[in-house]
Amino acid sequence: MMIREMSKKTLISFGVLFVLVIWSAFSLDYSGLSTFSLSMGMDVLRGLAQPDWGFLYDGSGEDLVSLLLLTIGIACLGTMIATVLAIPLTLLSAVNLWKAHPLVTKIGKFVCNVLRAFPELVFAIIFVKVVGPGPFAGVMAIGVHQIGMLGKLFTEEMEAMDERLTEEMEAVGANFWQTIFFVRVPYLMPIYSSLALNHFEIAVRSAATLGLVGAGGIGAPLIFAIQTRSWSKVSIILIGVVVTVFILDQITGIIRKKLR
Repeated sequence: MMIREMSKKTLISFGVLFVLVIWSAFSLDYSGLSTFSLSMGMDVLRGLAQPDWGFLYDGSGEDLVSLLLLTIGIACLGTMIATVLAIPLTLLSAVNLWKAHPLVTKIGKFVCNVLRAFPELVFAIIFVKVVGPGPFAGVMAIGVHQIGMLGKLFTEEMEAMDERLTEEMEAVGANFWQTIFFVRVPYLMPIYSSLALNHFEIAVRSAATLGLVGAGGIGAPLIFAIQTRSWSKVSIILIGVVVTVFILDQITGIIRKKLR
């Protein structure tokens, strides 16, 4: 009987998924395909196959290496700000810390939801208008967005931890803050560090696009190269971004293994 019920639920799920896929396919506007040109596509591929190695480094500060380092700096500072500010927000959002005051946790989680509801690009547009174009706008955009993202993840880990550890400390007379600093922080710090490193990788990818709206990084020369159809420059920028992300992934992966 249970197997039949499970098979029914599975069939219904696949049926709903199939309907969604069909609806999505037929609701899209395919009129843009009328302008597709095979020769133009081949021209793009030929340009991408010939990277402009002269843009790699020329000491001007506007070369690929310099802009990639700036992009990493934006991502690193933004993630650091978010990590620090997400911790007090976590202390407000965790249900197991405010059992007698559930309204406090709802407010904390609402703030997290608001901050992570908008992508970094939207925040970047806002901060470019507020503080002016440049890397600082990118740092603020990544920082504000990731406060919400990390706050949510930190809260989930705080709520999922083994409460017996804190109960044992409370049994010998520990107060709220003593359980925070001597039980919860040591227990959760490796997990929080791993989450922060993972979001640093995500921030590098995001920072690579924030230059599109004037928030510094490699995004500005990338969009300019695409608009002017300088495919050889687009190619070397994409290669630089891929290599950077790969190297950072390897480094942060090693650090995360050490934290376990």
